[in-house]
Amino acid sequence: MTDSDGIEKLIRPHLAGFTGYSAATSPDTLEGKVNVPVEDIIKMDANENPYGCSPRVGRALAESHNLNIYPDDGQQGLRKLLAAYAGADAERIVAGHGSNTLIDLVVRLFVGPGDEVIVNVPTFDLYRFSTEICGGTVVNVNRDEDFAVSVKGIKSVISPRTKLIFLATPNNPTGNIVPRGDVLDIINTGVPVVIDEAYYEFSGVTVVPLVSRYKNLMVLRSFSKWAGLAGLRVGYGVFPPKIAAYLMAIKTPYFVSMAGEIAVRESLADIDYLRGRVDAIIKERARLLAELQTISWLKVYPSQANFIYCAVLKGSAGELHQQLQKNGILVRYFNKPLLQNSIRVSVGKPEHTDVLVKTLRALKP
Repeated sequence: MTDSDGIEKLIRPHLAGFTGYSAATSPDTLEGKVNVPVEDIIKMDANENPYGCSPRVGRALAESHNLNIYPDDGQQGLRKLLAAYAGADAERIVAGHGSNTLIDLVVRLFVGPGDEVIVNVPTFDLYRFSTEICGGTVVNVNRDEDFAVSVKGIKSVISPRTKLIFLATPNNPTGNIVPRGDVLDIINTGVPVVIDEAYYEFSGVTVVPLVSRYKNLMVLRSFSKWAGLAGLRVGYGVFPPKIAAYLMAIKTPYFVSMAGEIAVRESLADIDYLRGRVDAIIKERARLLAELQTISWLKVYPSQANFIYCAVLKGSAGELHQQLQKNGILVRYFNKPLLQNSIRVSVGKPEHTDVLVKTLRALKP
C-alpha cells in the first residue's frame, strides 16, 4: 500500500469533501500578530458573556472534592434543576456538553443517508455540519432580505424524506426572532421541528410551553451565553418524553462533566445576579445598535440576541475584520451566499462599545 492509496480511501465517500465548522478565533493564537497585548484584546466575535459566570461558580469549583469522579450519567439531579428553570417536566430534559452536542445527537437519532433536513438560511452552520456528517441532505430555504423565514418556502420543500426542520430564534447571525404564528404553522406540518433558543434569555421569547402540546416539537437552550459558561460547555433540550428517552440511550456516557453540573447548580442558585448581567447586556445592545447606526457605511440590523449583524456597504468586510483584529478587536466576518461582505459584533461592556466605535470611525473605508 502506497501513500497515494492509504487509509484515506476507506473514509466514507460523502465526507471526502466535507467542510467543517468555522469557530471563533482564540486570542492566545494572536500573540505578536496584533498591536495590543493579548490580555487587552476585546473579544466580540463569539457571543460570549463579557461579564463571565456567577462568582459562585468559581468558588464552588475551587472547593469541590468530586472532580475526580464521574457525574451521574442519568443526569437525575441536573435534569430536575433544568426542568425547574425551564418550566418543563424533568422527563423531557436532556443535557449535553453544549447545545451543539444536542444538535448532533438529535440529527443522529433522526437522520441517515438519503434523509433530508430543512434549514432556513442564513443561520447557524452546525445544522448543516451535523446533517452532512450523518450522510443526510440539507435542503436550504432562503430567508428574505430582512432574514424572515418563509413558511410557504418550508412547506414547499417538505417531502417523504424530510426528517427534521431546524429553526433558530433568535437567529444566529442575524438576531431576529421567528413570529409565534410562523412557528405554529411550521410545527403543524407534523415534521419534527427543532427550535434553537440558544439566545432565549436576551429575547424573552420561548416556545417551551408548547412542547407538552406538540409531539413533534423540540427546543434547545444554552448556558454559554447568558450564564457565562461557554468554557464549561453546558446546554440542554426540552423534548417529548419518548424522544428524551431515546436521546438518553444514544448519547455518549457522561454527556455533561462534573464541573458543568456544579456550574449549572451554582448559576441557578444565583439567578438574580445573572439576570442583572443579562439586563446590562440588553441595555448595552441598544446603545451599541444606536452607535453603529451612526456609521454611514454600515447597514445595521436590529437584534433580540446578544450580538448585532451589520452589512458593510462600502469597502471590504474582510479588510475591516483584519484591521479591527490588528487593533485588538475581534468580530465575526462573513462572506458567503446570503451573508456577503458583513460582520457580526457581540455585545460587550460599555467600554468595549466605546473602543469599537472609535476605531470604526477612524478606519473610514
